[in-house]
Amino acid sequence: MKKLKEKWNIQSNLQLATILIVFSINGSLAVALVKPIMNLVGLEENVSAFVFWPVRILLMFIVYQLLLVVVGTLFGQQKFFLNMQKKMLSRMGIGFKQYNNAHHEE
Repeated sequence: MKKLKEKWNIQSNLQLATILIVFSINGSLAVALVKPIMNLVGLEENVSAFVFWPVRILLMFIVYQLLLVVVGTLFGQQKFFLNMQKKMLSRMGIGFKQYNNAHHEE
């Protein structure tokens, strides 16, 4: 636990427990929401597995990322999860450049 707290720069055991709870709720919620979303767009399990599973995995990734900040915010950990999400996406090469008005020329 100590190494995890140091790695994530967490101050208390309560914050660590809260973050772990958010991860577990978020994963379960993402799985629960993907099936109805897939049904809504007409991709049910009767389509080809070569279409169904890649779309489901991609959708799961997107839903998970969106929910991570929402659920984290509900538990008072928005800053932690925003930072974690930025790191995770940048490691995947999906970074977001910050827009700075001072350097923008019209």
